[in-house]
Amino acid sequence: MKTIGPYEITGTLGQGGMGVVYSAWDDRLKRAVALKMIRANESDPAATERLRREARAGARVNHPNICQLYDIGSEQGQFYIAMELLEGESLASRLEDGTIPLNEAVSIAVSALSALDALHTHGLIHRDLKPSNIFLTPHGVKLLDFGLAIPLDVAEQDLRLTTPGTIIGSPRYLSPEQLMGEAADHRADLFAVGAVLYEMITGQPAFEGQTIPKVVHAVVYENPPGLNGPPAVVAVDRVVHKALAKRPPDRYATAGEMADELRAAMLLVDSGATSTAPRPITRLIVLPFRMLRTDPEIDFLSFSLSDALATSLSGLESLLVRSSLVAARFTTDPIDLDALAKTDVDAVLTGTILRAGDELRVTAQLADVPNGTVRWSQTLPGRLGDIFQLQDALTSRIVESLSVPLTARDKQTLVRDVPASAKAYEFYLRANQVAYQAQNWTVARELYQQCLAEDANYAPAWARLARLHRLIGMYSGDTPGEPYALAEGAFQRALTINPDSSIAHNLYTPLELETGRARQAMLRLLDRTRQRSADPDLFAGLVQACRYVGLQRPAIVAHEHAIRLEPRIRTAVAHAYLSAGEYEKATAHDHEEPPIVMALAMDLMGQRDRALAHARQQLVPGLPALFRRFFELMIASLEGGGTDARDVADDVLAKWRLRDPCGTFYLARALARIEHPSALPMLRRAVEGGYYIYAFLTRDPWLDSLRGGSEFNAVVRLAESGYRDAAAAFAAAGGEKLLGPAD
Repeated sequence: MKTIGPYEITGTLGQGGMGVVYSAWDDRLKRAVALKMIRANESDPAATERLRREARAGARVNHPNICQLYDIGSEQGQFYIAMELLEGESLASRLEDGTIPLNEAVSIAVSALSALDALHTHGLIHRDLKPSNIFLTPHGVKLLDFGLAIPLDVAEQDLRLTTPGTIIGSPRYLSPEQLMGEAADHRADLFAVGAVLYEMITGQPAFEGQTIPKVVHAVVYENPPGLNGPPAVVAVDRVVHKALAKRPPDRYATAGEMADELRAAMLLVDSGATSTAPRPITRLIVLPFRMLRTDPEIDFLSFSLSDALATSLSGLESLLVRSSLVAARFTTDPIDLDALAKTDVDAVLTGTILRAGDELRVTAQLADVPNGTVRWSQTLPGRLGDIFQLQDALTSRIVESLSVPLTARDKQTLVRDVPASAKAYEFYLRANQVAYQAQNWTVARELYQQCLAEDANYAPAWARLARLHRLIGMYSGDTPGEPYALAEGAFQRALTINPDSSIAHNLYTPLELETGRARQAMLRLLDRTRQRSADPDLFAGLVQACRYVGLQRPAIVAHEHAIRLEPRIRTAVAHAYLSAGEYEKATAHDHEEPPIVMALAMDLMGQRDRALAHARQQLVPGLPALFRRFFELMIASLEGGGTDARDVADDVLAKWRLRDPCGTFYLARALARIEHPSALPMLRRAVEGGYYIYAFLTRDPWLDSLRGGSEFNAVVRLAESGYRDAAAAFAAAGGEKLLGPAD
């Protein structure tokens, strides 16, 4: 029988290119051990050093979820370590059998995080966490293989134990900073846990690729699909994607914090809710169709047909469709699949349109991203008057080829909102083509009205008409009648016809906020999440509704949900960060948020000159008159007021017709800054309009000129009452389970 040092070898547990692990017997202490050795001798100092490092790490940390080290030694120039002999199997082996139930997968992840927390507390990071290094025993989880573990204070250039350019560790589980050769801290281990947890519950890697370069590209630039399912799945999905954030500061601060969030997520599990594996959401982008021959009469179909397809498909729970505005950026020929991959999509639909008389020939192709593999290509003939039938046929083909699981609600969604006539649908599509440009709002409004004259029961047209009534009334005044009443009536028509219309529900939110019904909007949207947990627009609406009623932390969490589903969505989260006192984070969103918020955050950070420069940059040609004067008032307020500031303020007040309590609040604080007599009435108007940012009111220095008076105190108490009522309603509606506590 072979012996190594004092150990009798009894078998081989595993081997690879670098070394071998034996089962052995320690006759001195009468116990079985695992004996790990490198194949090379001392002429391979890097391999030897990795084994020595593993021994040092194992000796440094004693934890029930870390494999216990017993002994170290050398035999004929070969270094070995003796460790606890484990019964069970590796997580990698377990995954060969398929997915792991959600509650069990989370339990494994929490145990791994507990071990990592102990490791990090002792100043070490693992650096190579992966399924083969997580061992499942009858008594719990054990972390293995600390050969790449290093002290946190070691500089990255001193870590490399291989030749330059060699990846240390398993690229599928390494963090972006590790793959980019940058310094990595303990948050790299949390990234690995996120990747492992995703793989456990979906059965597929978080970052796929047939070659190492493709895997590296995916880790650095792409995000895995979100998960669809009950509230516990949604909560775990949020934890996973936060752990997988590309930037270390955007991940959890500690392993313990991540573990706590996972434990909280599992409190949402209902009986039997974890019996089915969570479904990764398929992410689709529908590009504008290319016209093979210029034809002014049908050119509108290039955008509108793809937009209608995207809208129809976006109602399905297991499908996430990128917005038409995002899709419009990718009209190059040939399609840049690598650029598309960076928008986090799994499949792309492209197509062409050719007209011959009244006949149309639409050719569509569905391909995987980023490899470009074509799933299907089909030519569909049709007539100019049968556009909806063409769209319906394409929708069915896409659902079939993507194997999208359809719920009963999904099946109902696909047969709702069918136009009564081809003419009505043509008006609708023509309106959609121009409805996104402010200069064409009135044209679009007339086209929607023509659609509804043909078909008064077409819910999508009512919803989009309602949006234009609101926008035109707010910004140009060119609306016969009271715009908010017209918008409200149109939305109610849409929701009466189709109570489940996603278009109507998402577009309705701004109207509710601007008319003092933020609490109502919040509760309606929370209820919608039970049906549409993968709708980014829904969460963007929750950002707005929650921040209006003073729930800034849930608003920020809702933003995290929204960008996880649609990275390029605009949520106006900077307002929430500003009201929460997180000014640096507010300025970090200057590429996607209203620019005035950036200037205000800079000022509150003590960067007055930077705030002024930023505000002045917004005075560009073509700015609507009211917006220009409002920015001029902000600039005057930042500069300290004066006679000119009073004149600008009076002019703004004379033109102010916005009902939006958020905009009214920003006007009120600017007026207070220059001690204008209308400041307090405008502040009361904002709060009475449903803007309950109580915490910010108590500390905002721009309101200092109003403090101490009984009327100001009454306004603050009104905001506090509205905030507390909203927080109670939020909790009662299950908001804390979805977005965390109110404070």
